[in-house]
Amino acid sequence: MHRAARTPLFALVAASALTLTACGGSGGSDVGAGAKQTLTVWAMGTEGEKLAEVADTYEKAHPNITVKVTPIGWDVAHQKLVAAAAAGKLPDVMQMGSSYLGEFADMGALEPVDTKAFDKNDFFPAAWAQGDYDGTTYGVPWYVDTRVLFYRTDLADKAGLTGAPATMAELQKAAEAYQDKAGTKWGLSIQPSGLDAVQSFSPFLYSAGGAILDSDGKPVVDSAEAVKALENYGSYFDKGLSDKTFRPGYDVTKDFNTGTVPMFFSGPWVVGLLNDNYPDLKGKWAVANVPTDKTSGSFSGGSSLTISADSTHKAAAKEFIAYLTDAKGQADWYGRTRDLPANTAAWKTGELATDATMNVFRKQMETAQALPAQPKGTEITSKVDDAIGAVSQGKSSAKAALDKAQSEIENLVG
Repeated sequence: MHRAARTPLFALVAASALTLTACGGSGGSDVGAGAKQTLTVWAMGTEGEKLAEVADTYEKAHPNITVKVTPIGWDVAHQKLVAAAAAGKLPDVMQMGSSYLGEFADMGALEPVDTKAFDKNDFFPAAWAQGDYDGTTYGVPWYVDTRVLFYRTDLADKAGLTGAPATMAELQKAAEAYQDKAGTKWGLSIQPSGLDAVQSFSPFLYSAGGAILDSDGKPVVDSAEAVKALENYGSYFDKGLSDKTFRPGYDVTKDFNTGTVPMFFSGPWVVGLLNDNYPDLKGKWAVANVPTDKTSGSFSGGSSLTISADSTHKAAAKEFIAYLTDAKGQADWYGRTRDLPANTAAWKTGELATDATMNVFRKQMETAQALPAQPKGTEITSKVDDAIGAVSQGKSSAKAALDKAQSEIENLVG
C-alpha cells in the first residue's frame, strides 16, 4: 500500500525540532540549474525503486545533472528523515508522505514551493492541500491515493441487489442482503481498531460532513456529524455485519476472492492485486464511489515532493520536480508504478482517459479530503483510532469516545 508507515519517534522529533529552530530559508548560495551538479533524492517504497529509472532518462536530457536516488523503506523512512534533519544532512529532494509534511515544515527543514512555477490549479485540491502548512505550501503533489468501494457483482446478483449501493443507508442494506441471501460470512470489511483505523472510518466521516480538524486546524471530531458517522460505523459491528477482531496485516483480497467478504473500501493498488492474484474473479467484481450521506467523501493520501531548506541545488531540484509532476511526467509515472497522477491533466489522454475502473478513483479524488498538515498529525489520528476501537468493541458510545478524542487532540494542536 502506497502510504507512509508510522514510526513512534515523537521524543526524537521534539529534540530535532529544537536543533532545527534556526533552520529555514536558504542554506547558502544556489549553484543554479545550469551548473554541473549532483542532485540527491530520497524516495520511499516502490517509488524509490522506480525513480532511478526516471532519473536515468532525465540525465540524458540534462547532461549537467546527475541524479542520485536513494530508495528508503517506509518502515525506516521517518527515522532516517528525522536523523538527517537533525544532522543538517537532508537530501536536496525528498518524498514526503501525507503524515510527515507538517512535522518537517514546522521544523524549518523544508523550502517553500515557488507558486509561480507550480500552479495549484493543475492538481486535485486535496492533493495540493496536503502540501500546505500554516499558510505556506511546502510540497508539490506527486501521486494521490483515495478509497472507493470494491464489491462482488456476482454475489450481488444472488443477494438481489442491482448495482452498487448509492447511499450509506443502502450500503448497510446491501451488507445485510449479502449475508442473508448470498450466504457471505460478513457484509462489509471495515477495520475495527488498531493503527490507521481512521483511514477505514474516513469514508463514513467525510460523507457525513464530519472532519477531524477544520481548515484552520481546529479539532472538530466531536461534531454531531462525526458522532453520527461513528455511530453508523459501529453499527456494522453491533449487527454482526463486520468482523470486530483486528488482525494486523490482514489481506482482505483473500476473503473477497472466497466470498467471505463481499464489500470493502480500499485504494487503487488493490486493482492490480485482484487482477494478478485472482484472475478467475475477472468480471465478478467492480468498484464504485463512496455511497453518499450528505456527500460522497473519502480519504486523500499520497505523497508530495519537497526541497530541503538547506539545499544548495534548489533551482535544479525545482526543475526535476517540475519534470516529475507535469502532465507528461505523471502519465509516465503511472505507467511505471500505477500510482494515480496528482496532476489532473494526466488523466485526459492515454490509458487513464478510458479506464473505467481508474476513473472511479479520479471522480472520488474530486471530493476527497486530506487532514490539514500538523506537526503531531500521527498522534492526532491515533486518538481517533482509539475512539473507533472503543466503539467497535462495545466499550463506549460514539459520543463519549469522540468527546475524549476531542479533548486529547486539543492538547496536540498548535
